[in-house]
Amino acid sequence: MISAQAWADAQRLWDFQQMGHELRPCSVAIGLGSHDLGVADTTADLYHRGMMPLIVFTGATSRTTRNRMPRGEAEHYRERAMELRVPADAILVEPRARNTGENIRFSRALLEKHRAAVSSVLLVSKPYEERRAYATARKLWPEVEWVSASTPMTLTDYVDSIGDARLVIDMLVGAQQRLMIYPQQGFMIEQFVPEDVAAAYERLRDAGFTSRLVADTAEPK
Repeated sequence: MISAQAWADAQRLWDFQQMGHELRPCSVAIGLGSHDLGVADTTADLYHRGMMPLIVFTGATSRTTRNRMPRGEAEHYRERAMELRVPADAILVEPRARNTGENIRFSRALLEKHRAAVSSVLLVSKPYEERRAYATARKLWPEVEWVSASTPMTLTDYVDSIGDARLVIDMLVGAQQRLMIYPQQGFMIEQFVPEDVAAAYERLRDAGFTSRLVADTAEPK
């Protein structure tokens, strides 16, 4: 059983990850690969709403996606977007990235290779990683404007979609830890963490929601 306190703390981390950016048209969208095809669905919806003329889907595979997405996260995202009527010539695929930093660096290189003029980017991620993705992107590509986006949904709805509440809370704790330790390692810009958010993180960590934590000196992932 997950306690009421743990649920409240998870909600606090969830709310903190939401950047609250107002969506607006951008030069390109970058959809960050993961286990969650909702990223592809949301990117396709944004395309049909006229928010960008070009999409980059980025991501190889990981231990959580290699069985479900054997052709690579970016390729499965591309296929899903095309099922949703996004034309093939509006999609670029970056198939090598294995962490958020590589997602940004490799996508930038791909766009430069295709001579795409980029002044602003819609950064589409999982709902619980908006802030982490934004902080990474700002560090690695500061010359462009970044607008964070994700599938609009509640924590409860997301847990229902994944089917594993403990795993979702573990992922929230892991995302929050990276926000706090990666700036010192040069992987992302610093983000102010309110005291109540830090306390929620510490309670969840101490309660054993630790499967997605990394060592303080680990490589980014």
